[in-house]
This record gives sequence, structure tokens and C-alpha cells, in this order.
Amino acid sequence: QVQLVESGGGLVQAGGSLRLSCAASGRTFIRYGMAWYRQAPGKDREFVASISWDGRVTNHADSVSGRFTIYRDNAKNTVYLQMNSLKPDDTAIYYCRSDSGEWGQGTQVTVSS
Repeated sequence: QVQLVESGGGLVQAGGSLRLSCAASGRTFIRYGMAWYRQAPGKDREFVASISWDGRVTNHADSVSGRFTIYRDNAKNTVYLQMNSLKPDDTAIYYCRSDSGEWGQGTQVTVSS
């Protein structure tokens, strides 16, 4: 079983950058693909990006493509989401998820205009 803890959220102005981290416990982290999702107030949780267990295959939602990048460091049991050119519409709670089914508790990202 994998336990996930997100960090790196905060308040940033439009056009700014943040890097989110998702630290996983457990030796099985390397076996699983990982993903980031987000949920804005009053909206459903939506997919942001995913990465294969070895980092070779990534997918990004159209809404973040070219601005966000998912990557991972298996030696550190951590997956990252680099977010550039942030927009107010990116304001949400960001969650990481393991393909084993676990979710983190989320980290708040707020982008001011």
C-alpha cells in the first residue's frame, strides 16, 4: 500500500510558477503510474496529468498542456508537477493519485489575477 502526501501549494499571481510534490511511502511506489488531479470549488475533480512507473510516458490535459509538466524521481519516491504560466482558472485543490488506488490529502493552489 502507498501513502501519499502533497506539498508545494500556495498563493501566486497570474503568470507565476509553483512546483507541487507528492511524496510516497512504501517500497512499492516504483511499481505504479501516478497522476495529478484537481478540484475547483463547485466543480468535479478533473484529470491534470499522469506518468508511467518509469517516467517514460506522460499525458497532460489539454487545459494545462505546454504549461504544466509531470515528472518523477523514483529514488526519492516523489512525483512532481511543475506549473508555469499559472492562470486564475488553475485555482483548485491538487491531489496526487497512485494507480494502486490511493489518494493524497490535497494541496491548495490559489492564483490571483
